[in-house]
Amino acid sequence: MTDKLDTGALADIIGDTPDDLALYDLALTHGSTGRADYQRLEFLGDRVLGLVIASELYTRFPNASEGEMSSRLHVLASGATCATVAQRLNLTGLIRFGAQARNDGGRYSDNIAADAIEALIGALYLDKGIDKARTFILAHWHEMIDGQAAAPKHPKAALQEWALARGRRPPEYEIVAREGPDHAPRFRVAVSIGKLARAEAEGASKQAAEKAAAAALLAELEGQTA
Repeated sequence: MTDKLDTGALADIIGDTPDDLALYDLALTHGSTGRADYQRLEFLGDRVLGLVIASELYTRFPNASEGEMSSRLHVLASGATCATVAQRLNLTGLIRFGAQARNDGGRYSDNIAADAIEALIGALYLDKGIDKARTFILAHWHEMIDGQAAAPKHPKAALQEWALARGRRPPEYEIVAREGPDHAPRFRVAVSIGKLARAEAEGASKQAAEKAAAAALLAELEGQTA
């Protein structure tokens, strides 16, 4: 575990010089370290993110119904969208992990990436106020809110929706192999939809391998129906 926070990289990500470093230190500390972690800030940041996006949807789409805004908010504040933004910023590169979580590929986990960016938003809100938090959120969600860019959908969710829409069994995942040392494991995962189709993929964590396998199977299935 690295104890010292890279304040230069942090400043580049938030677009400002942090004042209360302890907040960001907490926001970027995973529970596996045995220290106080980001969960409370994640709780706060999730609400700040939801408020900012909801406010923007209300203002930008005056003719949208409550149901339409709720659906868009659900996607824009989803774990898949948050993880994608966090990965673009290389935010997981700043997270402190305990040895086990690091060896298990925690740095490549979409769930952890999503949690971390919400915690970062919570820290930014407490450190700089709502205006700075809003500026940060709009910088990275703006095009998706306007619909200029599609909010990403996690491959596992997209594959499940594909199967459901066609009355197929839900996708099933299994670990085919785990290789490499504990500090650099490689997982191979297979995913199948009944006897219809099957795909395999590798990743540095179980989650990453499942994601890659789902993407591979979805691409194959959509290619068959194109």
